Parts: sequence; C-alpha cells; structure tokens
Amino acid sequence: MKNIKNKSKPKRKPTPMEVEEAELDEVRSDEPQPGEGETANGEANPSDDDDDMDLANFKATSSSSAPAKKRKMGIIYISNIPKHMNVTRLREILGEYGAIGRVYLQPEKLSSAKAKKNKRKRYNIHFTEGWVEFKSKRVAKQIVPLLNNKQISGRKTSQFYDSLWSMKYLPRFKWVHLTERMNYEQAVHKQRLHTEVSQARKETTFFQNNLDKSEFIRKQAKKAKNAEKALAAKSDSDA
Repeated sequence: MKNIKNKSKPKRKPTPMEVEEAELDEVRSDEPQPGEGETANGEANPSDDDDDMDLANFKATSSSSAPAKKRKMGIIYISNIPKHMNVTRLREILGEYGAIGRVYLQPEKLSSAKAKKNKRKRYNIHFTEGWVEFKSKRVAKQIVPLLNNKQISGRKTSQFYDSLWSMKYLPRFKWVHLTERMNYEQAVHKQRLHTEVSQARKETTFFQNNLDKSEFIRKQAKKAKNAEKALAAKSDSDA
C-alpha cells in the first residue's frame, strides 16, 4: 500500500494594504471605548443632560402648579354703629386685632328733605349697621367674645367712650351673600321708584285730560249762552 503524502498548500503572503488595516484595527482596540452617555471624545452626551433638565423642570412645574391652600375668611356683623364712626376709623380700631379685608357700612335712610340738606356735608352721614371681613376665620371668631358689649374706646376724650360694641360672628356667611342682598335691595328700590313714577304720570295724565275736558265744556256752555242771547235779542226785535 502506497503511502499517500498530504501535500499542504503553500501559505500566501499578506499584501501591504492588508498589513496596514490589521495595524489600524489593533490601534483602535487599544483605545478606550466611550462609556454610556459619552461621545467618542469623552464628553457627556447632551441628550442625556437635556433629559435630566427636562425632568427637573417637570418636577419644579408640578410642585409649583399644586394649588396653594386658600385661607378661609371670617365675617362679623355689627348691629349698632355709633355716631361719627366711618369705614376708616373702623379699620383703625379693629385692624389692631387682625388683618381686615372688605368693610361695608349701611348708611341711614333719610327723607328726601334731609338727604338734600346733608348732600353737601358727606361727613354727617350716619351708618346704622356694618359688616367686616377678616382675612382669618379664627380671628373673626375670637374677636366677638373679646369685644362684644365692651367699650369701643377707653379714653374719656374719645367720641366713642360711651358707646359699646354690638357684634356677632356669622358662620357660613360669604361676602357674596351680602353683595346679593345689596343688589336685591337696589333692584327693589329701583322697581319701587319706577312704580311711583309711573303712577305719578298716570295721575298727571288723568288730571290734564279732565282739565282739557272741563275747558271744552265751559267753552261749549259759553257758546250756547251767547246763542240764546242772540236768539232772544232777535225775537225782541221782531216783536
């Protein structure tokens, strides 16, 4: 049996171009690879920073957009307003106990003659009742037992030395309720004036019609009388 010798193929020598490519691959493999979130130059990836900034802005806006807790207001009712008391003085006196919001004092309803007389003297207006809104409901509740039936001023030289507070806390009462009441009273007053004016116009028209009618009847009676006189004079002349 013949021995068959395996003849191996001769190895091919690499070309110069292949040698250069192999060397470049080795150099690239030795260079550090960029980490996650970094570019090839080792700088941070701007897209990741933008994502972090967007997340921070979202948290900031979400926290700022949360509705702030609204403080509840408290309203007290003053049933007796002393003479010379006005909104400014009432704010000065009650403002020492807490922050005050809105104040409304109901002016005294005067007759038309007195209203015309006091029209030029606005400081003589007397108020009958009032509502005071405190920015803290707790202060409004505490001020009523503290001041009710007490002297408004302890100084003997004060105009309010002999006057007492008469106030009451109004639970579940909103300022809009007072506004609605004022609007209703104004609408009723306007309607009453409209009715009175309409009634006065009707009376004036009725009186004018009767006056014209009586004038017409008087003229007709005068013409009839003159006609009778003329007829009598003619009959006398014929006789």
